[in-house]
Amino acid sequence: MIRVCHLINDLDLGGAERTLVNVVRHLDPTRFSNEVISLIEPGLFARDLRAAGIPLTSLGMRRGRPTFSAFARLVRQLRQSQPTILQTWLYHADLLGTVAHLFAPRMKLVWNVRCSDIATMPGSHRLQAIIGLLARMSGRPDAVIVNSTSGQIFHEHIGYRPRSWIKLPNGVDTEKFRPYPDLKRHLRRKLGVQAEGPVIGLVARYHPMKDHATFLRASARLAKEYPNARFVLCGNGCDSQNQNLVRLIDQAGVSERTILLGPRYDMNMIYPALDLLTLCSAFGEGFPNVLTEAMACGVPCVATDVGSCREILDDPGLIVPPRDPAALAQAWKCVLAGTLDELSPMVRARAVEYYRAERICQLYESTYLDLAGKELPARGREPAQGIDAVDFGRVSEPRPTVTNSMTG
Repeated sequence: MIRVCHLINDLDLGGAERTLVNVVRHLDPTRFSNEVISLIEPGLFARDLRAAGIPLTSLGMRRGRPTFSAFARLVRQLRQSQPTILQTWLYHADLLGTVAHLFAPRMKLVWNVRCSDIATMPGSHRLQAIIGLLARMSGRPDAVIVNSTSGQIFHEHIGYRPRSWIKLPNGVDTEKFRPYPDLKRHLRRKLGVQAEGPVIGLVARYHPMKDHATFLRASARLAKEYPNARFVLCGNGCDSQNQNLVRLIDQAGVSERTILLGPRYDMNMIYPALDLLTLCSAFGEGFPNVLTEAMACGVPCVATDVGSCREILDDPGLIVPPRDPAALAQAWKCVLAGTLDELSPMVRARAVEYYRAERICQLYESTYLDLAGKELPARGREPAQGIDAVDFGRVSEPRPTVTNSMTG
């Protein structure tokens, strides 16, 4: 049995957190046991882990304030559970897990990089310092997992030199996230959408990286040709208490057309109410889960050219430059001018074929087995080492993309 300990900042709503939950719930329980340690008090996803019977521990840290007692507790936990692999998620967990590894060194150490160039965000001095320190420590982990090529390129540029890079895209639960065409009107009424026009959603926390301003400017442009259009904002900070966001909505002139949902745990019931999902981030994205989740629900997507968005959508017409509301509105118009009923099964099929959670978790299984020096059962696969590139659509048994940093 391979024991994997997952160390993460918290379990609030987010892409890394959702991916962790998908991984631990889908790993083969006959070969893997999982435990999760949260640096601070866990959030909403904690109940998913507990429902699945996954052991969960919180170190009780306060955000941005590590303590020696919490660190000592982490070391004690690792020495007691003696995991085969310590899998860290996100920068703060990478840093703390690497230091803890010095005091419990028998286990394999794997970092998981979930973004691209978020460190370029203005004002992120503390984060930049942490990432700079991690770059100098990047030779310590046995491997660094990335979910996007752009993430690997950026981190190599700032000095990351791990022993190997392993590219594992995010997976989506295609049973949970699925279309509900017969419930669309009902779902819209529950959200407060009464009009018959197109409904376009942005699912993202309120943050400069997500660029809500560009979404709202594009909304104002679209509303001139589609007066019945409605725009749904969902995520942390997307509520009427956020005066900065309310001001942006008023300035765009779309206050009567915009619905603020705030954070929602039932996203599988939100996406199917939309005609179109947008991700308009200006920077920082790795592999945005919202795109594959919406696609699994049969919802077409338009996204900016950041992270893995171009690879996920696989359609140049659905990709626009960042910070360009005119281009974003034009892409919306092109999609809305088509037949949405015909697009829906196509985008659903792509999510199921390439990104379903079971498929991606096989990649994690393969990676963990390689690190532990174990072999897969007789169902067979080709060895992961030495692979330079994998086209996930053209192999019968999925494999991770592994790049040895010594050879590029």
